[in-house]
Amino acid sequence: MLSEEVAGALRARIMSGELRPGARIRLEEVAASLGVSITPVREALLTLRGEDMVELEPRKGYVVAPLSRQDILDVFQLQGDIAGELAARVAASIGAAQLAELRVAHSKVARARRAGDVETYEYEFHRAVNRMARSRKLSWFLRTAARYTPAHVYSADPAWREGMRADHEAVLAAFAAGDPPAARAAMTRHFTDGAERLVKHLDDLGIWEA
Repeated sequence: MLSEEVAGALRARIMSGELRPGARIRLEEVAASLGVSITPVREALLTLRGEDMVELEPRKGYVVAPLSRQDILDVFQLQGDIAGELAARVAASIGAAQLAELRVAHSKVARARRAGDVETYEYEFHRAVNRMARSRKLSWFLRTAARYTPAHVYSADPAWREGMRADHEAVLAAFAAGDPPAARAAMTRHFTDGAERLVKHLDDLGIWEA
């Protein structure tokens, strides 16, 4: 749905610090910037209000809800815990063909040069891992939590890209060894590292001073 795409764009702008806590969100401006009508923007804001991403204030309209460092850490800790469990389940049952598939997926990420390609291939790598875990509900919870990750912030960061490659290789090594605890630790670290990088990014923007 178009409103979901609008909600995703606004969610990314909020989590990346482009839209700061307390900032007013003008429907007309959002619609114009995204090339859509007012209706999907209004629907998207209703969705984000239900997620506590925005608030509706009298005579002011929609504003970005408060966001703290702990909020960022909590979101990524949740992602890491779920992703770690899924990775552990894969390590306990992965076969040679599945491991080969993941290595191919990782090679695409490692070879990518454009930020958009890194973002796409990174998503595909994790989607393959989650599919192999055969845990539909847990995977759904992870997808839901991952909506709050501003992927474009990471894909454009060379340091994150290098760390991501190392994390993937650690996960793949744990899969090859059939080592669930190592897979859990490596995958969880992959997400908690993302939290630290996002907090630093927001620190540099002075987001908490708003």
